[in-house]
Amino acid sequence: MLGLPPGAGAPAGLVDDPRTASGAAAAAEAVLQQVLDTRLRQCRAVDPVFAGDLADRLGALVCRGGKRLRTAFAYCGWRAAGGCGDATAVLRTGAALELLQACALVHDDVMDGSLRRRGGPALHVELARGHWAAGMHGSPETFGTSSAVLAGDLALAWADDLLTETALGTPHGRRLHEEWRAMRTEMVAGQYRDLRAQAARSSSVDEALEIATLKSALYTVARPLALGGALAGAGDRTLDALRAAGRCAGLAFQLRDDLLGAFGDPALTGKPVGDDLRSRKLTCLLAVARRLADAAGDRHAAAALAPDTDARPERAVERTRVAMERTGAREAVEAKIVELTAMSLGHFEGTGAPPAVRREFAALVERASGTAPRPAEEAA
Repeated sequence: MLGLPPGAGAPAGLVDDPRTASGAAAAAEAVLQQVLDTRLRQCRAVDPVFAGDLADRLGALVCRGGKRLRTAFAYCGWRAAGGCGDATAVLRTGAALELLQACALVHDDVMDGSLRRRGGPALHVELARGHWAAGMHGSPETFGTSSAVLAGDLALAWADDLLTETALGTPHGRRLHEEWRAMRTEMVAGQYRDLRAQAARSSSVDEALEIATLKSALYTVARPLALGGALAGAGDRTLDALRAAGRCAGLAFQLRDDLLGAFGDPALTGKPVGDDLRSRKLTCLLAVARRLADAAGDRHAAAALAPDTDARPERAVERTRVAMERTGAREAVEAKIVELTAMSLGHFEGTGAPPAVRREFAALVERASGTAPRPAEEAA
């Protein structure tokens, strides 16, 4: 079996229950590192150039920060459904989620043209720089983009392999794989809807919410919770409660991400601020601001928030921020985050989880939604 425990030399299948979601995230880090070590050795055996240029860079990105929220939520789902004792399967599932997240980040940065990720250059930028430094022929940008697509595919393969190995080793593997399969399709659907909305210059709040649900809420919280619950043999009622709690918490997380994308500090988020505003990407924040501007007959705000085919200069981005404040969109989204957080906690109570697990989940949701203080070193 690949990887396991937080203690060197600990035998597979004997990882003690970390007791808390934060402890599970830390324990999964050790599992993830062992999995990466194994995968990178395999890549070097296949081809050292591919390993050095691509696989090693991917591995570095996976290890370079990240909140490990999906791992923590999977653990909460496992505990809510009665999971206890040997935590091997849930920690391996958490590691698979982190590898899937790496795939999503790499591909998302390519599609959005983002330059930075987790406090460093986005992978396609790093690969383009490597092309230029090596004096190779052709466009560095094209090379970087194409290579990053392959790197994302590799991360997805690693994630699928690890999840499949885990599913084969548990009596609840079929249910686990069903949740995983659904999540992967939802991710792709959400990403496509995101691209389509931008191309269509959509301004619909409903469409923005649909995209946020598919692309972020289900994948970040609802499915990880259900994956953990499935590993503990949860019944349909418990899984439904976990998914409902996760959908609300995941939407709160995405709304917070929208706010950070517009008003955050790059030193704390690890990625540029204002990219979504420059590209006029459809977010719930932008859609709400447009609706409020139209309702108020505020032509100046509506003009600042209007769709555009070209990236906007920094002064126009600042005018967009001002319009979001003036229309009340920022305040409205903040209020919705609080509402969704409360709804999430209510749904989670329906799982019948013990009080200690409910408190742990509440703390995790508050952290994800930004309704609790966030450590300065965290990066998306």
